[in-house]
Amino acid sequence: MVAFLYGFATKRNFNKNIDKIDIMFNNGKNLFITYEAVNKLLIQNFDNDKNQRIDSLHLNNLEKYVNSSIMIQNAEIYATIDNKLGAIITQRTPILRVVNEYEYYYFDEFGKKMPLSNNYSARVPIVTGNINEKNNVDIISLANNIKKDNFLKKQIIGIDQIEKGVINHFNLRTRVGDQVIIFGTVQNFNAKRNKLKAFYQKALADSTLEEFDTINLKFKNQVVCTKK
Repeated sequence: MVAFLYGFATKRNFNKNIDKIDIMFNNGKNLFITYEAVNKLLIQNFDNDKNQRIDSLHLNNLEKYVNSSIMIQNAEIYATIDNKLGAIITQRTPILRVVNEYEYYYFDEFGKKMPLSNNYSARVPIVTGNINEKNNVDIISLANNIKKDNFLKKQIIGIDQIEKGVINHFNLRTRVGDQVIIFGTVQNFNAKRNKLKAFYQKALADSTLEEFDTINLKFKNQVVCTKK
């Protein structure tokens, strides 16, 4: 009897109309897509009728429609027995901003192109060079590694991709000191990062950082600098 009553109550509730839409962002409050924009996507997909019955919704179709937004990495849509429609939204995460003479846009952590947002401007390195979704594997790897390191994330404000045959080399532009870091290829990232940190630690302790113009990390077990 208890099971029957629960089933009856559940069916009765799901025959009711939607009276609320709950939207939750699970990866940050700096929204590249707003609550209002997601709400609009949901309402548009059930015939602009917020009062549609819950049991008539096709949640899979709703998910596909919301996931079609270029700013959304993943959307999970659900309905509750208390007449609510819910959405758990994972935004796409920009890690680079591409600036060239034709257009401006972001790359996300998976190397996918995404537009700039009117809602929020991400503090990510600005990239120059001949870069697109087909040749960005190395620079996406470099940018993801920079993003994971607190020191580099704060210090690196720009990345210049330099094509040398089939292998890409990179120069990094700094926030403090105004040096160009000649990084080379993405190979041996950890070793180059450690050399750079050791150099900064010594240069800052000696108050000599401002004397240098370039910091070259391409040589094994050493850092080669040129003075201004």
